Amino acid sequence: MAEFAQQRGKRRDDSGLGSVLDLLLANARLVLGVSGAAVLAIATLAVKRLIDRATSPREEGDPKAEQKTLEESWQDLALIKASQKPPKKQRREDLSEPLLSPAAPPAPGDASEPRACPVPPEPPQVESSPPRCLTLQEKLLSHSSTHLPMPEEQVAVAQQLARSICAELQSFMRSKCPELPFGSLFLSGPLLDGLGALAADHIHFMLPVVLDATLWSLIPGEDTVVRNPQYWLIKRTDLEYFPRGRSPWDKFLVGQYLSSNVLNETLHKMLVASINWPAIGSLLGTVIHPLVASRELRLDVKHHQVELSIAIFPVVEMEGKVLLAAPPEGLVENLWLESFGRAEVLKVKELDAGDAGARQHCLCILNGVCRSHPALHKLSGSPLAHVILHLSTTELDWAEESLATRFQQVLEELVGYLENGVLPCYFNPKVNLFCELLEEEIEEMGFLLYRAVSEPGLLLTEK
Repeated sequence: MAEFAQQRGKRRDDSGLGSVLDLLLANARLVLGVSGAAVLAIATLAVKRLIDRATSPREEGDPKAEQKTLEESWQDLALIKASQKPPKKQRREDLSEPLLSPAAPPAPGDASEPRACPVPPEPPQVESSPPRCLTLQEKLLSHSSTHLPMPEEQVAVAQQLARSICAELQSFMRSKCPELPFGSLFLSGPLLDGLGALAADHIHFMLPVVLDATLWSLIPGEDTVVRNPQYWLIKRTDLEYFPRGRSPWDKFLVGQYLSSNVLNETLHKMLVASINWPAIGSLLGTVIHPLVASRELRLDVKHHQVELSIAIFPVVEMEGKVLLAAPPEGLVENLWLESFGRAEVLKVKELDAGDAGARQHCLCILNGVCRSHPALHKLSGSPLAHVILHLSTTELDWAEESLATRFQQVLEELVGYLENGVLPCYFNPKVNLFCELLEEEIEEMGFLLYRAVSEPGLLLTEK
């Protein structure tokens, strides 16, 4: 009877312990997750076995029973150690493999054995193949197709809009200033020269100032106070025989010289105060604003398809020179700037037509690169064209296949010119096209281009 009560009490204790363990395991799944609950189940099973053996009566003197008890103790100890051992971390190179392989379906006789629930395998990471290393030639061609030039539809809209504004301005000038022999306004700039415009800005309205060659002459820039051969003075001659008033342009004289400053100031007042730009803009479906505070004659035009920035330059053509009313900044006045823009475009196109070269393509890419980098912005336009023209005198192969080689050579040439601080004009070697750059600007440009010489592709990606 006492033995029965002892066994019944043991079963009650086992039942109570089992209930507690079941409750613990049920909550462990919620708190620890599937894998944590599985580890806890292994540890709990081992502890329960140890408790069962400790409370069950032993058969004294039975060597087989003792041997069996010893083996079970080692098995339980192994279970406990396995539950305490942290999972081994995968090496970096094994991350593409699943952390756990799919579990095999349980055998019919193993239903009672607690089994760790496998974690669903992570999808294998597909390693992307490394990008193909592009050559400089491929990068340049790709850059051309994605960045240059403007879409043809946008170019057509910008050109038509510019011509319409030019016609309205021409009509106003003739009605407002009939006594001044202005020539016919014409358009200039990258959008019109066929070199592949990057944007719809840098449009120039050229306003010809027609002079009587018998009353005017040119004074070379070396003989002026600025000692710069690119600037010229336009002098009124024979005042003793042809006094003031003989020429309609005498009203713009300062001393004996036709003043670019006075002419610009007069035109600026007309653009700002006299022309009804809101009416013209409404007629053309645009908004036109003259820049009031600018020293330049400039119009900002906003259209629903394009935005234009138009600069107006009075221009004098005498003795084979093209002079713009664009005096240097500072106290010096009355000077006229010699422009080589028309000659640059004609010469580059002439050379390309002679050997089916890629000079225009190279120039277009370089202009886009320099305009996209604030530090290189002042190199775009004329300086790049003159570097290419200088290089064309020594390098004769400008085929499309040599584009990358010529591109890098232009960068190397630019670095050399910046080191000396001098870029001679192709048409007049006495003119230094870097003369108006500050020393800090030259150093910054030279440093950036020096880096790019060893890796030209940097210029196609940096901003």
